[in-house]
Amino acid sequence: MDTVSGRTRAEGVPARERLMDAACAEVVSGGWAERRMADIATAAGVSRQTLYNVFGSKEGLLQAIVVREVNALLDGVVLLLGAEDGDPAHAVSRATRLVLRAARDSPLLHAVVTGDRDLLPVLTTRSAPLLDVLGERIAAMLNERLPDLDASVADAVADVNVRLTVSYALQPIDPDEAARRVETVVHGMLLVGR
Repeated sequence: MDTVSGRTRAEGVPARERLMDAACAEVVSGGWAERRMADIATAAGVSRQTLYNVFGSKEGLLQAIVVREVNALLDGVVLLLGAEDGDPAHAVSRATRLVLRAARDSPLLHAVVTGDRDLLPVLTTRSAPLLDVLGERIAAMLNERLPDLDASVADAVADVNVRLTVSYALQPIDPDEAARRVETVVHGMLLVGR
């Protein structure tokens, strides 16, 4: 292994990515609970110690793969928010719809939502990394679009939006209806916050 770049010469893929790919495959296949860190390390072609050095724990690895999936999804959200010239509440609604459809259609996110008790806390009781990433992106868009909006209001709107979105992902309803409800709440918060 080239220790400077974290890549093996044969595969050219960073160990971190190989580990996350191997873990993702286990989550999607339903085998996450039965897999040990050593199994995931072997599947990725790295040592167990490397896995622990990079992620710290099995839960740290699970959070990393969910955050990676959500970051890819959020790239789409950012494009959508950037293209939306109208009402910021409507932009947040469209982003919510995109996220909820992805939660329904993404094999990884679907497995996390419907999976065993080891997976669900990544979206519930231990969801801070995920919620922080999503909330920061929404707050940044609101601050950009509404420069007169107090930053604490933008943060509150983003937080409420994220929590509603996660709630709707865990107890699904039609993504269009959920998005309409979120838009109503966000619109009301923005009116009060101005």
